[in-house]
Amino acid sequence: MCERLLGSGYEVICIDNFITGDRSNIEEFLDNENFRLIEHDITQPLIPEGLDFHGVKEIYNLACPASPVDYQNIPLETLWVSAAGTKNMLDLAVELKAKFLHTSTSEVYGDPLEHPQRESYWGNVNCMGPRSCYDEGKRFGESLISNYAHKYGVSTKIIRIFNTYGPKMRANDGRVIPNFITQALEGKPITVYGDGYQTRSFCYVSDMVDGITAMIGRERFAGPVNLGNPEEYSIKALAEKIVELTGSKSKVSYKDLPQDDPKVRRPDISLAKEKLGFSPKVGFEEGLKKTIEWFSS
Repeated sequence: MCERLLGSGYEVICIDNFITGDRSNIEEFLDNENFRLIEHDITQPLIPEGLDFHGVKEIYNLACPASPVDYQNIPLETLWVSAAGTKNMLDLAVELKAKFLHTSTSEVYGDPLEHPQRESYWGNVNCMGPRSCYDEGKRFGESLISNYAHKYGVSTKIIRIFNTYGPKMRANDGRVIPNFITQALEGKPITVYGDGYQTRSFCYVSDMVDGITAMIGRERFAGPVNLGNPEEYSIKALAEKIVELTGSKSKVSYKDLPQDDPKVRRPDISLAKEKLGFSPKVGFEEGLKKTIEWFSS
């Protein structure tokens, strides 16, 4: 996102405490006069010394652990960034009269009983389960944002991101594509949870950034809106494709499916097509090849 904004002539202030991020991902921007980094936890009030936010017109709230491995290890931090963190950024948006774009998630639909998932679907979420810190945190964030918009008149936008992947993900991220690629490149067994016939839809990162930039530029449309790639693949098929593309000799190893793991996940992006002209351009195999190339390097 920073790369796209800087390339479009924006001045960018990046706020991150790197609780799950990697500083190396933004090091190439540190010498850019249009880029400033603030290492800060947004669950704490944002009162940076010597920094002037005057002139900020857009706030992109992407802050939240998004991997099950991360958010189940730090559940309270995950809940709190979706609550206090979102509130602090909304307060900044009100003060600056800035647009506020929030990245919610397909996890608000839980283990869905509707397939594919439309924005009108209220979801099937276990509010006490191991994934609830993420699911319910994001659901609370959406409610907070809609109420801020109603009370303070701030311009808010909510997108619901479905599985997204690409270069710069961590090898130990815990999500399925970096897991499988790392295991395949190292010749280790590919760990598939369940029978492998549960399905997911995978969106390449550049397509997701296209959707985000289209959303921030769309007037009089607040969302929520699904962003993702509607092509659906089984986890088993994904594992086999990654083994093929890496030339690995890894075999698939099956383990028990975690509690509340969704059986299906595919976005209905009709609304995104209508309102944003959004349509993914990068094909599944092309995106995997680019991601494998980055991990290989």
